[in-house]
Amino acid sequence: MSKKTKHILVIRLSAMGDVAMTVPVLRALTHQHSELRITVLTRAFFKPFFRNLENVEVFPVDVKGEHKGIFGLYKLARELNKKKFYVVADLHNVLRSNILKKFISCKRLVTIDKGRKEKSLLTSGKVFKQLKTTHQRYADVFEKLGYKVDLATPSFPKPVDLNRKLQTLIGDDSKRMIGIAPFATHEGKIYPLNLMKHVIENLSKDYKVFLFGGGENESEILNKFEDSFDNTINLAGKVTLDEEMDVISNLDVMLSMDSGNAHIAAMLGVKVITIWGVTHPFAGFTPFNQPENHALMAERKRFPRIPTSIYGNKYPENYKEASGSITPETVLEKIKSII
Repeated sequence: MSKKTKHILVIRLSAMGDVAMTVPVLRALTHQHSELRITVLTRAFFKPFFRNLENVEVFPVDVKGEHKGIFGLYKLARELNKKKFYVVADLHNVLRSNILKKFISCKRLVTIDKGRKEKSLLTSGKVFKQLKTTHQRYADVFEKLGYKVDLATPSFPKPVDLNRKLQTLIGDDSKRMIGIAPFATHEGKIYPLNLMKHVIENLSKDYKVFLFGGGENESEILNKFEDSFDNTINLAGKVTLDEEMDVISNLDVMLSMDSGNAHIAAMLGVKVITIWGVTHPFAGFTPFNQPENHALMAERKRFPRIPTSIYGNKYPENYKEASGSITPETVLEKIKSII
């Protein structure tokens, strides 16, 4: 294939974790195929995710405003067509992206196979096995376009030098740094907060603990944790996404639910320990390049219907705190074994 620069449109509009998971794939793609120029169509909020990628730019989409509805998507397509894309890689495969593709002019379009049938069998209990990872599903799209991506030997950006604001916030002692992101979109994915409090209390005795979250309610809970323990800093509502990523890049380890923060840390090359409640790594959403034993899972003997859904939005009422079957001692032992 000619080494002449070719411009690819990559579509992945949301959600945070899914967008973050594109980053290591695009990093490998552009390293291994230097002739490619990539434009990522996604929400403006996610632009910082792609800041360290060569030959990658973000085209922000506003699906609730300027690009809302069919007429908005048609307007968006007219803007995109000015860039003369060679091919389009749809990593989202939803109604909105499928409508948009009908208006885009290019040589070829390839859409991700999300494996909906296999995932349905997994959540129904008919099969229980590891499915293809989301990262590999993304890579498969590019291979179909003629660009094989090897994810086996990844590279990552270096930890960022922190600005004065962050240095002041963090302090200058030499304690190891642990990030904790205790929340997720759905309650069945959240480690019980009374148990998480025990984890934070124990870690704060020897390490510096940084708390991550968003929204007024989460910030209020994290502020209480910050006030309760030494060496504990709540970053929610105090820093931009860019600054949050700067801090995460300097962590020794991130403890997260099956949620976006796990994927942000992983794309930056940070060690990630995940806690799984009603979801399960077999669905393919394990953070990038993390060992299997970094995933701490609820006891399936007690909760045999796990995974109850792919995204954690459906589960029996008595499964809500399934992750509580993972003891705080187990979490602490895992963190201390790898830090």
